[in-house]
Amino acid sequence: MKKKIFMASIVASLGGLLFGFDTAVISGAEQSIKVVFGLDGFWHGFTNSIALIGTIIGALFSGMLGDNYGRRDTLIVLAVFYSVSALGSGLADSWMGFLIYRFLGGLAVGASSVLGPIYISEIAPAKLRGRLVAMFQFNIVFGILVAFFSNYLINSLVENEAWRWMLGIEFVPAVLFFTLLFLIPRSPRWLVKKNRHEEAKQILSNLNTEKSEQIFEAITNSLLQEREGNKEKLFIKKFSFPLILAFLLATFNQFSGINAIMYYAPRIFEMTGLAKDTALLQVVIIGMTNMVFTIVAMFVIDKFGRKSLMKIGSIGMIVCLGLTSFTFYQENFTGYAVLIYLVGFIAFFAFSQGAVIWVFLAEVFPNSVRAKGQAFGSLTHWVWAALLTWTFPMVAELNQGGFYAFTFFTIAMVVQLIFVLKVMPETKGKSLEELEKQLLKN
Repeated sequence: MKKKIFMASIVASLGGLLFGFDTAVISGAEQSIKVVFGLDGFWHGFTNSIALIGTIIGALFSGMLGDNYGRRDTLIVLAVFYSVSALGSGLADSWMGFLIYRFLGGLAVGASSVLGPIYISEIAPAKLRGRLVAMFQFNIVFGILVAFFSNYLINSLVENEAWRWMLGIEFVPAVLFFTLLFLIPRSPRWLVKKNRHEEAKQILSNLNTEKSEQIFEAITNSLLQEREGNKEKLFIKKFSFPLILAFLLATFNQFSGINAIMYYAPRIFEMTGLAKDTALLQVVIIGMTNMVFTIVAMFVIDKFGRKSLMKIGSIGMIVCLGLTSFTFYQENFTGYAVLIYLVGFIAFFAFSQGAVIWVFLAEVFPNSVRAKGQAFGSLTHWVWAALLTWTFPMVAELNQGGFYAFTFFTIAMVVQLIFVLKVMPETKGKSLEELEKQLLKN
């Protein structure tokens, strides 16, 4: 792997770090925000989910923006959004202002969740694409861990309005992301789409001196129809199989309960009788597990394949979520049972869905509609994330609410296992052009 490809992938994947930090940091602040702004269960859930509502809009328009203005240049604008959102959320003195700034951050998260993996997939060689795109997922989970640890430290060190510091500290990595983006090249596939062939050839030569001519020819062939001016529509019969794959994988990702757990992990542990500081510390353990098993998945995803990881992860998540549900049903919270089960769930999730989703969504759509298809998959992901994050506080306040929530997550993972066994194709080791031919035959 050439150094330039690796460095460009690292920079692009920093959007994943901000993605992870922004979505997880609210877990330490959500209870304080509820008190400060005097919110009931419905509006509390809405406030926590406003960033996720922003991700829906960001994901919806990211494909168009990425196609028109380029993956890298759009990411630069998103870095500005992250920076303004962090400062604004930390300094907000009204509920409406807080909603606006969190929504702005959500726009950045949604769009970067589409464009970051697309950019990496378009500069990476086929044999390393899974590992490099998985770097985006690694940075998501690293950002989650940083947010959890930052929340724990700030809660320990800051006595008054600690939640403001929890949210505002994101400004630092956002500025770093903005600066580094100017040092990486534009996507050669995007340049070909814009008929900037010489610039694309030069970048391909810099990134892959051995096969740059062959890669350029494959790209131009796959984009020939679009280059001639016949713009492909996404929602046509031709692309029905990739669309089904993207919709189901993104749906199961959220029906596992991952975002509800990440957003409300301290609340879940407090439901078992733990004090707030202890709950925040146990959340750090969740974040560490998430990162470790994401790293493991990164090193095996191109060897064992996406489908094998999904089989293992689905079975593991069914067991761990089922045990968590049973514990909440019995209301027997002595010892560390819930922590052990949730750590197990996070491990299996990170090893499977967490590592696979962004790789898979970047692979299954043809070049001519990849940005639109990735946007559709990400949009599906964020719609479900927003709905589950909005409704979880209301469910949690019900009698036996924990049991109902985790039973739903368990059943969803059973259905996911059936999907993996019966429908999901393997995509490892194939070029994007080879996958296009394979998947459009279904």
